[in-house]
Amino acid sequence: MSSSLLWAVDVYGKVYSLSTTRGRWERDEDTLLELKRVTAGQRCSWGIGCDHHVYLNIDPGEVPIRYREETYENQRWNPVDGFTDVLLPTDRWAWSDLTGGTAQPLHSFLLPSNSWEWEGDWYVDQVCAGGDPIETGGWEYAVDFPANFSREKKWNSCVCRRRWIRDRIYKARGSWTKIPLDHPKQPPLPLSDVSCGGWEMSDQPGRYHFLWGVSQQGQVWFRSGILPQVPEGQCWEQVEAPREVAQISAGPGDLLWAVLWDGQLLVRTGICLDSPTGSSWVVVDSPPVKEGGTIHVAVGVSVVWAVTKDYKVWFRRGVNSHNPCGSGWISIGGEMMMVDVGLNDQVWGVGEDRGLYFRKGVTPSEPSGRGWIPVSAQWGHSKEMVQPRSVAYGVHTENAHFPVFLHCIRFHIFCIHPRGRAASPPQPRCAMWTWTQLRAPRERRLLLAGQGTWDPPTSVATYPLGLEPSLGLGEEDGPVWAWISGGGCDVDHTAQMTWLRPAGTEEHSPAYQNIRPLPKLSNEHCTGQSVWVRKGSMRWWRDWKPYRWVDVGVALEQSTNVNGKRDAIFFIYFTQYDEKKYLHVFISDVTVLVPVLKENSHHAFAVYTSDSTKQRWPLILSAQTEKDMADWLSLLAGCCCEARGIRGTPSRQALWSVTSKGDVMVHEPSPCLEAPAHTLPCDMMFWLQVPGHLRCVESNSLGVVWGIGYDGTAWVYSGSGNRCILHTQTDGRTVYIYENQRWNPVTGYTDKLLPTDRFPWSDDNGFTECTKSTTHPPSPQWSWVTEWAVDLAFSGGTDKEGWQYAADFLTFHGNKSLKDFVRRRRWVRKCKITLTAPWQEVPPIPLSDITVLPCLAQSSMEQVSVWGLSDKGDVLCRLGVTPKTLSISEVGCQAWLAICISIHPKGVRWCWALYRPFKFFHTNFYKPFLYGPCLPQSWKHRIV
Repeated sequence: MSSSLLWAVDVYGKVYSLSTTRGRWERDEDTLLELKRVTAGQRCSWGIGCDHHVYLNIDPGEVPIRYREETYENQRWNPVDGFTDVLLPTDRWAWSDLTGGTAQPLHSFLLPSNSWEWEGDWYVDQVCAGGDPIETGGWEYAVDFPANFSREKKWNSCVCRRRWIRDRIYKARGSWTKIPLDHPKQPPLPLSDVSCGGWEMSDQPGRYHFLWGVSQQGQVWFRSGILPQVPEGQCWEQVEAPREVAQISAGPGDLLWAVLWDGQLLVRTGICLDSPTGSSWVVVDSPPVKEGGTIHVAVGVSVVWAVTKDYKVWFRRGVNSHNPCGSGWISIGGEMMMVDVGLNDQVWGVGEDRGLYFRKGVTPSEPSGRGWIPVSAQWGHSKEMVQPRSVAYGVHTENAHFPVFLHCIRFHIFCIHPRGRAASPPQPRCAMWTWTQLRAPRERRLLLAGQGTWDPPTSVATYPLGLEPSLGLGEEDGPVWAWISGGGCDVDHTAQMTWLRPAGTEEHSPAYQNIRPLPKLSNEHCTGQSVWVRKGSMRWWRDWKPYRWVDVGVALEQSTNVNGKRDAIFFIYFTQYDEKKYLHVFISDVTVLVPVLKENSHHAFAVYTSDSTKQRWPLILSAQTEKDMADWLSLLAGCCCEARGIRGTPSRQALWSVTSKGDVMVHEPSPCLEAPAHTLPCDMMFWLQVPGHLRCVESNSLGVVWGIGYDGTAWVYSGSGNRCILHTQTDGRTVYIYENQRWNPVTGYTDKLLPTDRFPWSDDNGFTECTKSTTHPPSPQWSWVTEWAVDLAFSGGTDKEGWQYAADFLTFHGNKSLKDFVRRRRWVRKCKITLTAPWQEVPPIPLSDITVLPCLAQSSMEQVSVWGLSDKGDVLCRLGVTPKTLSISEVGCQAWLAICISIHPKGVRWCWALYRPFKFFHTNFYKPFLYGPCLPQSWKHRIV
C-alpha cells in the first residue's frame, strides 16, 4: 500500500500530517506556519493562512514538475542589411509569442514565485527547424509572417523566426508555500474557506484540480489555470452566487455544494471539463432541525455529509452526478464540529470534544457507515497514543465488535489564570498549568449519580490567557483539533490501520491504563440511521420515439431510521444529448414487479406504480443475464416488503390473482382495507409475485389456496404456515398462428394478398406477423414439446386440410362457397414450462374451473369444500379441505361450464353453475352451516 497523508489543523493554526504507513502524527517543519483550514486533493493540498494568503503543498515525487517558457525571435530581410530585427510597422514584435500579438523579450520572463527556479539558460530550439544547428541556427523561413514556416531558405523567403526555450522547475515539493498574487500591488484576496476537487473528472494521467474559495464577503471564487505543469494556477475568477456563502466543498467529481450564512445550501450544476465553473445554482433546504440550519458541508464522489448548528451529522440520500441535489436527509449518530469526505468516500470528523474521528464501515454498498471510531496515532518517535478527549467524556462500548457511536457532553470549564503581566520574568513550563474543576450538566450528573465505583475527572490543564501551548512531540496531551482533511488519505473499509481501531481494542495501551469507562449511554444516543446502496448497469426501454434500449446505471438506495423502519428509492441514471438525467421511483409507490418479454431482450422486467398503471406506461428494464434479473427482482421485492412491513408467507386474508401470462400474484391487505373511510384503490395495492404458473387461482379466509394450470392440472398452495415446501410444477400452453390466403383468377388461392389485407402468417387479429420461424414460446423458461401441425379441431369447422373460408377476413366457416375469396387455417404447437414453486399437484382429474367455499373472517371452521368442473363438464367436490387437502367426490351433474360459490351475511352459502346451453342453476346448502363439509340439496334453474 502506497503512503498517503491525513492533514489536520489545531485551534492555534499548527499543521500536522499523519502518514498511513508510519502511523505517527508529525508537525510541519515550518514552526512559523499558521493555517486556518486545509483541503487535500490527489498529491497536493491547499490551505488558508492566518495572513489570508493561500498556501500550496505538493507531495514529493520522483518526476519533477517542469514548465517550459518560450518566445520567438522574428526578423525581416532587406536588401541593405539582409535579415535584421528592424521590422516593418505592420509586422509583429521582434520578440513575441507564437501569434506575434504579445511582446516577449527574454528579460521579461520572471519566476512566478519563490517556489520555482530556472533549470538553465535560454537556448534555441532545434526541433522545429531541424537539420544541423551550426548550419541553420534554428531559423525557419517564410514569405511573410502569417504564412507557413519551413526550415528551407528559398529565394522568396522574406521573414524568418526561431524559437527560444527556457525551463523552470518547481522546487518546493513537500513544503507549504504561498501561491503568487494575481496583482502583486494589490492586497491578497481575504478568503475564509477553500476546497479542491474535480481530479476524477479526467481520465488523463495528469489530472486537473479545481480549486474553489469563499471570501469573507461571501463571494465565490474559482482558481483557473491549474494544470499538472502549473500547480499554482493562474488567476482567481469570481462566480456569481445568489446569496452570501459561508463555506464551500468540492468533490473529486463534478459535485459542488456551498453553505449560506442563513444555513441554507447551494448546489452548483453543469460542472464539466469544458465548463469547470458550472452553469447555475440550485437552492437545497438544510436538514430539518429546530434551531438554525447547516454550518458545514462535505462532498465526495457520490455522497454529501452536513453538520447542523446543533452539531448533529446528516447524510444526503440519492446524490449522484446525474442528480447532484439528492433526494433527502437522514440523521446520523454522533456530534461533530465538522466532517470531511476523503478518498473512497471515507468520512473523517472533528468531534465536539475536539477529537478526531473516522467513520467505520463506509463501503460502496453502505455509504453511511456504521459508527465513529477515534483516530489513535502516535506522536513522533514516542509510543504514546494520542486519544480523543471524548474517551473519558462519553464514548463507551461494552463489546469491541460493535461500532462506537459518539456522544459528546459539553463541560463547563472555569479557568483561573495567573495574575502576572507580560513583562514579568519567564516561568518554568509547569507554572503555565493550572487546575480547574470540571462540572458536567445537571442531567449528566444525575446520570452518574449512584455510580460509586467510578470517579469523574476532577481536573484539566488550561493555559494562561493570551499564551499558546508549547506542545512537543510525544507529550501526554494532544492538540485541540479544529480541522481535518482526508482528501489525500487513501484509506478504505478494508484497510487495517493500527491507528484506526474501534473502542475497546486499545484499552490495554499505556494511554488507557488510567481511564475508567463511563456507564453505558442510553439508547437514544447510541442509535442512528444508516443507508445501504446497491448499484449496477442495465438497459432501459425508452417508450417514445425513437423507441430503443438505452444503457443506464441503476442504484437502489435503502435507508433505516432510528425506529428501524426502512424505505428505499430506485434510481435510473442516463445521458441524453450529452446531458445527464435521471429517473427515480419510490419503493413505497411500487405496486407490481413482473418479468416481461420484450423484443431483443430475454431478461426484462417491468416496474409498475399506481401512476404508471393508469397511464399504461411501466418502467421496463433489462438485465444482462437471467441470474441478474432474478437477483434484482428478489432485491426490489424484498425492499417493497420491508417498506410495507410484510414478512413471512402470505396470511390467510391475502388476496390472490393471476396475470394474463400466468404469473401468480398475492396482495397482503391491511386491517383498514374495507374500512369506508380508508378505502384503498386496486391500482394502489402492492402485488407480490409468488413462484408458479397458473391460469386461475381461488382462496378463502382459512388460507386454502387452489389453482388450475393452463393444461387443466389442479394445484394447491404449499407455502402456508411457518414452512414453505417447494415442489416441481409443470404447465403447458398451446401457441396458435394463422396462415392466410386470398383467391385470384390466375393462381387461385395464394399468399399474395392485397396491401390492405393481413399478413400471410399472423395472429388471430391479423395485426401482427407471426411465422413459424419467428414465433417463440412465451418466455425463455418455456420449451417446445411438439412440432407445428394443422389444427383440424378449430371451432367453426374446417375442411380436410384445416382451411376456413370467408368472403373477407371477418367471419369464417368450414365449407367453401363461390363467394369465398379468402381462407385461413390455424397451426398449433405446444410448449411446456417447469418450475420449482410452492404448489403441490392434485391428480388425477384435469379441471376447467374451480372455486373454494368462502367463509367469514370470524368463522371457527377448520374444513371447507372445494368445488370444481372437470374438462368433461362433471361437477366435482372435494370434502374436508384444509390447507393440507384430502379426497375428491363427484356430484351428480355433468356438462357444466363454470361454477362459483357465494356467501350470504347470515351464513347461507349458494353454489352457482353454468350449464352448457348457457343456463344458470343454483343450490343452497343446509343451514346453519358452521362446521364441517356439506353437499347441496338440489339444483334449481335461474333465468338470466
